[in-house]
Amino acid sequence: MKTIQLGSQGLKTPPLGLGCMGMTSMFGADMYGPANEAEAIKTIRRSLELGGNFLDTADLYGPLLNEQLVGKAIAGNRDKYVIATKFGFEINEAGSITGKINGTKNYIKKAVERSLRNLKTDYIDLYYQHRLDFATPIEETMEAMSELVKEGKVKYLGLSEVSADTIKRAHAIHPLSAVQTEYSLFERNVEAQGIKSVMEQLGITLVAYSPLGRGFLSGQFQSPDDFPENDFRRMVPKYQGEQFQKNLDLLKEIQTMAAEKEISTTQLALAWIMAKGAVPIPGTKRIKYVEQNIAASEVSLSRNDLDRLESIIPLSAETGDRYDADNMQSIDQ
Repeated sequence: MKTIQLGSQGLKTPPLGLGCMGMTSMFGADMYGPANEAEAIKTIRRSLELGGNFLDTADLYGPLLNEQLVGKAIAGNRDKYVIATKFGFEINEAGSITGKINGTKNYIKKAVERSLRNLKTDYIDLYYQHRLDFATPIEETMEAMSELVKEGKVKYLGLSEVSADTIKRAHAIHPLSAVQTEYSLFERNVEAQGIKSVMEQLGITLVAYSPLGRGFLSGQFQSPDDFPENDFRRMVPKYQGEQFQKNLDLLKEIQTMAAEKEISTTQLALAWIMAKGAVPIPGTKRIKYVEQNIAASEVSLSRNDLDRLESIIPLSAETGDRYDADNMQSIDQ
């Protein structure tokens, strides 16, 4: 794949990354069906063979297990990968989630050292604050993160799920290369709230997690009952009750367009995100899907194609919340 510049500080990545969250269990349960470590490692390495060297993980995933898996997968080839990880959900010395968000200087120092150990590396390419700590000024958090850059432990900085105001305040302390949020044809709040436009003005790249609507855009789910038992998506309002059926009706129109272009629906969805200037990080643990996703980087969409997609699901379309009420409260809006 070609490379692009992520942000304006010099970080270069492919136009599409690989989300690793689903490759391990989380809190003792599988987020998106059963995970298999050997298969996941093969998928990461196959992605590299195809030019997909941008990996996204976080200390929360597991907790810690996902970073450890990524560390195994990149062993011997560290310098060939661009590794992004995140901190913020407080994890104690026993490796358990405390239920707090922590953006203090002392905690950040502990978190980065732990991530470096888990990833078996001496530097992190892109380090995000996973969620805003409402009790700690963003200026304090960014100053601590900036120190990590000066120390050489981190190269570039990012935030996740933050408001336009927070982005401006953070960027004034230390330039941000990326802001990560959920972004897809079915989730465009980052546009509706003006966050994306502020990022563009500041030269910050949008990194889109769940660009395939947590697998919904694959078309394999025709009912909420199709999600595996205990699957995270069963709790997402976007995929419950009447809203699921409304979204399914919209998906059928997107599938029609993809068929006309002789590509998969997921490839069309990823191509749309890249055409919008964002970097999607679709998650998968299977080689066939990583191959299919990377092929989307070769799909070119015209202005008419983009207009047609956005007429199917306009910015004003109600597609449902992406988290339950409790988890929505953790997002800086």
